[in-house]
Amino acid sequence: MQVVSWIRRARRKARGGTLVLLALLLLSGCGAGGDAAPRLRLRLVRDIALSGPAVRFDYQDVDAGARRLYVAHLGASQVEVFDLDALRPAGAVPGVTDVHGVRVAPDLHRLFATATGNDQVLTIDTDSLQVVGRAPTGRFPDGLAYDPSNHLLSVSNKSDGSETVSDTRTGRVLRTVRLGKEAGNVVDDPTTGTMLAAARPPDELAAFDPATGSVTGRIPLPGCHGAHGVYVDPPSRRAFVACEDNARLAVADLASRRELSLHKVGSAPDVLAFDPGLGRLYVAAESGVLTVLAVDGRGVRTLGRGHLAAGAHTVAVDPQTHNLFFPLENVGGHAVLRVMQP
Repeated sequence: MQVVSWIRRARRKARGGTLVLLALLLLSGCGAGGDAAPRLRLRLVRDIALSGPAVRFDYQDVDAGARRLYVAHLGASQVEVFDLDALRPAGAVPGVTDVHGVRVAPDLHRLFATATGNDQVLTIDTDSLQVVGRAPTGRFPDGLAYDPSNHLLSVSNKSDGSETVSDTRTGRVLRTVRLGKEAGNVVDDPTTGTMLAAARPPDELAAFDPATGSVTGRIPLPGCHGAHGVYVDPPSRRAFVACEDNARLAVADLASRRELSLHKVGSAPDVLAFDPGLGRLYVAAESGVLTVLAVDGRGVRTLGRGHLAAGAHTVAVDPQTHNLFFPLENVGGHAVLRVMQP
């Protein structure tokens, strides 16, 4: 009888605990974009060893035509070059001090990389993988954007809150565009001929004309704290901004210049990548959490979120194969490039 009584008490407690747990789950699903999300649905293709030491990575860029991936190996002060078809390393560019950003200009056979340790932007020949030019920037050069129509390059100077604009054909610095106290990443908007950069405080998305240096508009981002990573989808006229201080992704309408929605992502979101064929946006975070969102005519919705790997704060996507690339600084003591498929 004592055993039966204990079982009954345990069942009552379990039912009460279930109700409490259910309430907590319902609450966790509330808020901007909803905190609850399905699990990630990605499969591992392979982990590929890279040449550099097991130290931190940063931005990546894909040259889909040349079938190459460029990866900023920040801690090693070098750019890793990767063959997208063979899925193997294809070389490296050493001597890019504390490299953060990389941006390829396929039409010029040039790669641009920010040497943050020297406050410089380097020009690299993509055929020879040799550094062929250097130009000064502001303090803490980070991300870059390339305008192929006017052959202009813009470098985000994080600590100066500015953009350094240069002529990619000559390497000559043309102007500095002041945006705020701190600048996040920058992207080209081919539809309007402007560039878009995260700026703060206050948190906003600033549009500027790289040809003249004039700021053409600002989109406030209420509910976004720490605007940093940026991606623009020209067909839908939407921009996406990673809010690194409160784990949100802000969606902005470029036509009406207003924020549309906020979505929950991993803690300290950093790098964004978009697969236009699948209509999927990937948000990688410093916490190692990856968020996958669908972007289509119905809007933006979360498809999955989960912990991918320690240090998986940067992501790139091959639009032809839909392969995803995550450089990981330490897997069993080695730097690897993790390749995954949706």
